[in-house]
Amino acid sequence: MAWRGNLSRAMKELRILLCQTSPSSSATRSFVEKNYKDLKTLNPKLPILIRECSGIEPQLWARYDFGVEKGIRLEGLSEVQISKVLEDLVKAGEALKA
Repeated sequence: MAWRGNLSRAMKELRILLCQTSPSSSATRSFVEKNYKDLKTLNPKLPILIRECSGIEPQLWARYDFGVEKGIRLEGLSEVQISKVLEDLVKAGEALKA
């Protein structure tokens, strides 16, 4: 899980969109509750934005250098799968810098 400390090196901003009450966002809500503190501690200067909106589909967005953004829909994914998606986004950001 060393990639968790590389978020701030790989991306400029992380946005998580979710609904406060919908079942489709339950895994995303749980992921945020369990992982936000750790991610923020390891990446104190990285903006990690949690955006709640009623009825929205859960999504994860990463903004990289030069305004490049990648978004992934999280509906139907488990917490472990969401963590894997975030890890893949970090690797994508590192590849952009190479």
